[in-house]
Amino acid sequence: MSEHIHLSKQEEEEFISVLSEKKINKKQFLTRPGDKVDAEYYVVKGCLQSYYQDEAGNKHIIQLAVEDWWISDFEAFFSGKKAELYVEAIEDCLLLGLERQTLEMLYKRIPKFERFFRIKTTKAFVSLRSRILSALQKTGKQRYLDFCKDYPQIESRVPNYIIANYLGIKAESLSRIRKEIS
Repeated sequence: MSEHIHLSKQEEEEFISVLSEKKINKKQFLTRPGDKVDAEYYVVKGCLQSYYQDEAGNKHIIQLAVEDWWISDFEAFFSGKKAELYVEAIEDCLLLGLERQTLEMLYKRIPKFERFFRIKTTKAFVSLRSRILSALQKTGKQRYLDFCKDYPQIESRVPNYIIANYLGIKAESLSRIRKEIS
């Protein structure tokens, strides 16, 4: 947070006091379709994925999240609708939860938080737009190289089939791309 806003010691303590610690194990779900989503989660330790599963049972990974990132089914969190996404731990995780109602209270009591979360939301929006354009314009190899450059802390921790799914390519294609590069 300190990269974007300056908090007094009291504001920092108030923020920490409203966060709830949550531990989940590898392959455990944070949310599933149909769940009510009351919180977004800051990743202290671990790695998670959020994905949509279509009627044929195919997974479509929307987001990967590691330390210092936020994850949730954000549409459900912000709109109050039921979750449409699975959020699943790829590794054992330690998370800090922030409830929607508490977030709104923070915005009113300490307006700096509105600035912080606006900056984070804007960055997420730009990242998503960039990912969509990349899928439309670039080859699988180019997308993989960009992924490795942009997210080196994820590439070494996540199985190939998850990275391939995230990039919108087949796992076999990713294996071929990796062999070609090395």
